[in-house]
Amino acid sequence: MRKRKKWLLLGIALFLLILFGLSQFYAYIMKDQWNERNAAKEVAKTRAGLTEISKAQKSVWDENSVYWVLTGKNKAGTDLMVWVRFTVDGKPAGGDNGVYAEELAKGTSEKQIRSIIASQLPGIDIKRLLPGVYNGEYAWQLFYKQEGHYYYKFFRFADGTAIGDGYTLPSK
Repeated sequence: MRKRKKWLLLGIALFLLILFGLSQFYAYIMKDQWNERNAAKEVAKTRAGLTEISKAQKSVWDENSVYWVLTGKNKAGTDLMVWVRFTVDGKPAGGDNGVYAEELAKGTSEKQIRSIIASQLPGIDIKRLLPGVYNGEYAWQLFYKQEGHYYYKFFRFADGTAIGDGYTLPSK
């Protein structure tokens, strides 16, 4: 009986040690991402006047289009979307075009863009929809599956119109 209790306690201790190790490994892997997100939040608060942040998403299309896009409210309670450009080194780009803020009422919200997508591309399986930048335009980036193929398509944030024809990813 005593031996069984000893092995049970040893097993629990080993399990907790493994769990602790996995959590530390996860924190180590995610540290850079969390630091970038926190830097983007600070820039959005100081340069764009966000006081409340409800969503922060990272968008990467190419090495010149690395953005954190934050959604939230300013002091007046207006809903804003803020694009904070980053360098490939994970630092805020700064400069005049390093931050762009727009009222959601003057652009296309996620709900509106989903409605536009549903009417233009019925029956698709949306894998990911996030705001970003495409060819220098602030846009919604749609990644979706249709009839066994994967596609990227972009829609302007300003009015929800499609930008170009999109991209078809090669089949395996």
